[in-house]
Amino acid sequence: MTLAILAFIGGVLTVFGPCVLPVLPFVFVHADRPFRANGLPMLLAMAVTFALVASLAAVAGGWAVHANQYGRAVALALFALFGLGLLLPRLAQTIAAPVVALGNRLTDQGLRGASPVLMGVGTGLLWAPCAGPILGLVLTRAALDGPGVTTSLLLLSYAAGACTALAAALLFGGRLVARLRSSQGAGSVLRRIGGAAVLASVVAIALGIDTGVLARVAQENTMGLETALVQKVQTPTAAPKGPLPALAGATGWINSQPLTAQSLAGKVVLVDFWTYSCINCLRTLPYVRAWAEKYRDAGLVVVGVHSPEFAFEKSPANVRRAVMDLEIDFAVAQDNDFAIWRAFDNRAWPAFYFIDATGQVRHRQFGEGQYEAAERLLQKLLAESGQATAQGSSVAPSGLGTQAATGAARVLSGETYLGYARAEGFSGRLEKDRRNSYTAPEALRREEWALNGVWTAEQERLVLNTPNGRLLRRFHARDLHLVLGSEGGAPVRFRVKIDGKPPGSDHGFDTDAQGLGTISAHRLYQLVRHEAGSKESVFEIEFLDEGALAYAFTFG
Repeated sequence: MTLAILAFIGGVLTVFGPCVLPVLPFVFVHADRPFRANGLPMLLAMAVTFALVASLAAVAGGWAVHANQYGRAVALALFALFGLGLLLPRLAQTIAAPVVALGNRLTDQGLRGASPVLMGVGTGLLWAPCAGPILGLVLTRAALDGPGVTTSLLLLSYAAGACTALAAALLFGGRLVARLRSSQGAGSVLRRIGGAAVLASVVAIALGIDTGVLARVAQENTMGLETALVQKVQTPTAAPKGPLPALAGATGWINSQPLTAQSLAGKVVLVDFWTYSCINCLRTLPYVRAWAEKYRDAGLVVVGVHSPEFAFEKSPANVRRAVMDLEIDFAVAQDNDFAIWRAFDNRAWPAFYFIDATGQVRHRQFGEGQYEAAERLLQKLLAESGQATAQGSSVAPSGLGTQAATGAARVLSGETYLGYARAEGFSGRLEKDRRNSYTAPEALRREEWALNGVWTAEQERLVLNTPNGRLLRRFHARDLHLVLGSEGGAPVRFRVKIDGKPPGSDHGFDTDAQGLGTISAHRLYQLVRHEAGSKESVFEIEFLDEGALAYAFTFG
């Protein structure tokens, strides 16, 4: 319920963002008509259509995205004819008399009840809201929950919020337009203005301006409010008291035989939800390892639940290699189906759950930080179980590379996904699931990224099809990380530059001073660490061999 309310608020806020601009003419072109008979059915159809399409895209894979492209093309064509009919009715009737006549009958004359619904369906197919923090949270939850009522209701709540705000604007706009139409000759002028606006929106959507240029426009107030709301919902809170949820949904175990509530009876348990390409998870690992070692003899059992974000993280071999490379010696449950995640009603990576010796969940904590408070709670639970611990003393691990703590300066760049399903901030337009030659612009705007060379954009990653392809990103942070892999596991050499030069002392853990490195496995690579702290730079990585796979940027 909390997430549904948050989704509704996010939908309301999305109408204040730039990505709603292209669909506004479709919504307001008949603002002077009765709201109950026209505006309301149109907005309801828009909300339901968006929710259905977004549900399929979130859980059904690439085929749903492809199918939606055909629906968008049909909707664009119909809206183009509709706009043409408003702007130049005589010319439109001459060029496409049968289709325009049908459109006029649907919108102006016959089938008045069906016309708003058809317009709402078309608008729902075309609407691509800016992917802010709330929509990102909703889509992540939808992907985790899979097909079902919950997924559709969350997305419907988001769409309903947007349509509620649009309804308020439509009611106000209808009164304004009605007054203007009462002036002599104003009706014809407004009709032509509406037609021009509809055609402009069709062109904008066809060129990808709604998901490209407009999505990159900074909306600091809206984004800041959304971020604050998400953080409020995800603030670490005490979990409801209850028994340790089942661990039976694990698809495999590392460093341990399968663990159960019965086998953990009498033990204090720390459950850590993580995934090995998550920078936030990696930065918590030094503390989790230190706690596991320090309190093992006192009865603490640490269980790492590995719930994958990307497809390559489902591979048992990849996870085993990561566990070995990260020097993890506590039990790790592979949660490829998110069964344990759902049993705990978890929300984020990383997440800690503290279970006392009686098997009761006593607390949960989302995200990094608050390590001393977490350790004091472990000491308290161990003391309750009758185990003596060093009260007051805390571990002080020092992580290296990707496991190093964040800097003191504020990180202004946010996580950026590169696969087209969640991509934002791209300098042009990604061609989905096919090879395409890209040319990077001479200069990047803030938070923008670009490609150069021949790439294939897939749903969750980019694939380099020829050698010497480049990936660029303008960012503001101390550290830049990139989740990388290679086709078939073959090594791929790369070269990193910062502001057009070798990184020198600003090189990351996985590069040298000349910026040279090699993709040796699917994982997160630290490529930049500014020696002087957080600053704005242009990052460039050139892959010298084909077959590179790029998934996401993260920063620290």
